[in-house]
Amino acid sequence: MRVKILIADDHQVVREGLRTMLEKDPDFEVVGEAADGKAAADLSRELSPDVIIMDVSMPIMDGIDATRQIIARNSQAKIVALTVHPERPFMYEMLRAGAKAYLLKNSGYEELTCAIRTVMSGQTYLSPRVASTMVVDFVQPGNVENRDIRSMLTPREIEVLQLLAREKSTRDIATHLRVSVKTVETHRRGIMKKLDINSIAGLTKYAVREGLATL
Repeated sequence: MRVKILIADDHQVVREGLRTMLEKDPDFEVVGEAADGKAAADLSRELSPDVIIMDVSMPIMDGIDATRQIIARNSQAKIVALTVHPERPFMYEMLRAGAKAYLLKNSGYEELTCAIRTVMSGQTYLSPRVASTMVVDFVQPGNVENRDIRSMLTPREIEVLQLLAREKSTRDIATHLRVSVKTVETHRRGIMKKLDINSIAGLTKYAVREGLATL
């Protein structure tokens, strides 16, 4: 029986590329595509795919919130996170939300198919880089502490902080994230409150110290 797959990514070229590759395999069938997290959650309910390949950063609703919604409705849903983000906050939040696999977009096609087959067998799959990070965090207390600091912020807040550290304007950030200026300002206030930092300069220093500014 073919594995039914839903692809969720806000870049059309990525969706089309994944569909083309996956449909060459007789074991896979792509049943739908979504360009944002909300559409992914809605299509998951409508199409009942076996596996959902989920990007993390998407407009309207990110992949983490979409994963939470999907898992809340169906705890057996098998979600494979496929993302450009190797940073701890994204990785840990996606796994906490219920993803069964976490891969980076520079992974090869064979690794993606391995991840799909692994989650279909009821196991979890982590790309080598992700697995290495988790092992380091587990065995080195300093790294666990650093992870806890970052987990104070949501993945979207991390993105806003990264862009602020690169001296992007509020409007530029809004355009980049495909959200309103007001939404960016709300995220910025939330970051300042959580970190107890009262200036953009202070946020920049924090981002540099935590290694966010250069990501």
